[in-house]
Amino acid sequence: MTLTTILIIILILALIGAIPSWPHSRAWGYGPSGILGVIVVILLILVLMGRI
Repeated sequence: MTLTTILIIILILALIGAIPSWPHSRAWGYGPSGILGVIVVILLILVLMGRI
């Protein structure tokens, strides 16, 4: 497996985990998805710059 494939799998799992659909996570608001969005933007920039 390449690093890109591993990153895609981790991002998909993180996206599923950031969905506030469970009772204990409904009060979290935009926190988890906002942090995940920042990580996705950083990874996208790194991919476009050729660092990954």
